[in-house]
Amino acid sequence: MKKRRTLIIVICLVCIGIVLGIVFTRGRGSEVTPTVVEVTRGNIVKTVFVDGNLEMPNKAYLSFGVTGTVTEVLVDEGNNVTRDQVLARLDAPSLESSVEMAELQVKIAREQVKAALAQYEIALINLDEGGMLPGDSEEVLELRVEMAKASWETAKLNLKIAELNLESAELSLDKAVIVAPFDGVVADITINEGKEITAAALAAPAITLVDTSEIQMRGFVDEIDVAMVRVGQAANITLDALSDEVLEGRVAFVSPTGTARVGVVSYDTTITLEGPVANLKDGMTAIAEVVIERRDDVLAIPNRAIRGTSANPKVIVLVDGQEEEREITLGLSDGINTEVLSGLEEGDKVVVPASGRSSTNFFT
Repeated sequence: MKKRRTLIIVICLVCIGIVLGIVFTRGRGSEVTPTVVEVTRGNIVKTVFVDGNLEMPNKAYLSFGVTGTVTEVLVDEGNNVTRDQVLARLDAPSLESSVEMAELQVKIAREQVKAALAQYEIALINLDEGGMLPGDSEEVLELRVEMAKASWETAKLNLKIAELNLESAELSLDKAVIVAPFDGVVADITINEGKEITAAALAAPAITLVDTSEIQMRGFVDEIDVAMVRVGQAANITLDALSDEVLEGRVAFVSPTGTARVGVVSYDTTITLEGPVANLKDGMTAIAEVVIERRDDVLAIPNRAIRGTSANPKVIVLVDGQEEEREITLGLSDGINTEVLSGLEEGDKVVVPASGRSSTNFFT
């Protein structure tokens, strides 16, 4: 019985020793030493992030304007085309016949105008000369002039109608041809030779054309930051697909109306890209850093070194191995480092609290 009691006591003492060892070990591990950094000069850039995608705004979804059978598709996907280049045609014999008939009607109408004008001029001559037939009175001659003039006016109206009919027939024929409205790249083709274009299919695009020379980024800026974003501000754009590229751009538009996205109000923002960059694609995920303000070659310290309050910021300076509290005046901050306007000099050593240590740092 005595041996058992002794064994229990020994076990309890061992357990207590283990627990105390763990506690002391943890206590020593949590005691981290603050770091000391030297006050240096650098650039402070305050930015606002815009999340979005690249966009090629100049797109054309082209389709036929009349029904028929596709006889020619003259381009392939990826082809570069020029403005007014014919891309595809329908078989439209009835439309071609309508144009030919309208052209013929215009020619006939022009001849009728010439003949009516000649009759009007003859009637005027007869009126001046007293007529060519015996018994022609002045009243009869004047009536013939009026009738000839009316015939001439009618002939001119008929010519105008014939010309309008020709224009309408040509427009109808033009709808059987797809023409590039601008220089660009064929992005998509949904038709092929022999396909029948029905009335229901007229609304669907047959060929999609994209102008790759113009590209921009469209995204959203948070309502917290939107008041700082202005048209004309510079922006640096990075892409998920081209991580090594940094594109330059400028803010071109900030929407005055917000949109609720997942419970957060954001504002549509457009950023134009400056300078050509290869391999850019419509829809690429992009992040833009809009430069709100910039300070170059200024004294800067880490935000974590700043203590006190925003109205009375302070730092701990290491002088001859001794810590000394010093009041400072702050300038621009980029969220990581802050400009120091007064209170420190280049080369001063400031104490930065180690992570995990409590601090009155007003940036945290």
